[in-house]
Amino acid sequence: MKRISTFLSAGALALMLGACAAPGPTPGEMEIRSGVIEQITSVQLASNHSPGIGAVVGGVAGLGIGSLIGGGTGRDVAMVLGTVGGAIAGNEIQKRNAEPVPGQQIIVRSYRDVLVSVTQPANPELRVGQKVFIEGRGDGARVVPQR
Repeated sequence: MKRISTFLSAGALALMLGACAAPGPTPGEMEIRSGVIEQITSVQLASNHSPGIGAVVGGVAGLGIGSLIGGGTGRDVAMVLGTVGGAIAGNEIQKRNAEPVPGQQIIVRSYRDVLVSVTQPANPELRVGQKVFIEGRGDGARVVPQR
């Protein structure tokens, strides 16, 4: 029973850490401006994965699995090896997912004759001369086609 409790605790901790890694959108009002795309430049965006989370989650999962193996000193060794192995595996998985992603720097001329630059993940629907909406401000801004 103690082993199951330990495993469930480790799993719950891993889920909590994973939930903290990627915050979701916040509810509320959003400013929307309209305009026309003047320029699109391809860029590479850094991954939004938090560094180290993969190793932590992998280590916790390895600890939980290692605690289910054997008893006494053997179990302690299995827990240590599981933690180290899980941390290494989690770090490698995160590195593969941390590759830069294709993006676009989009220059939009608003109907107030103001140029606005938004950098976001690539959207193949966008093209120069297209009417678009700019949703939000700052880092949360994005350009979407008018429908």
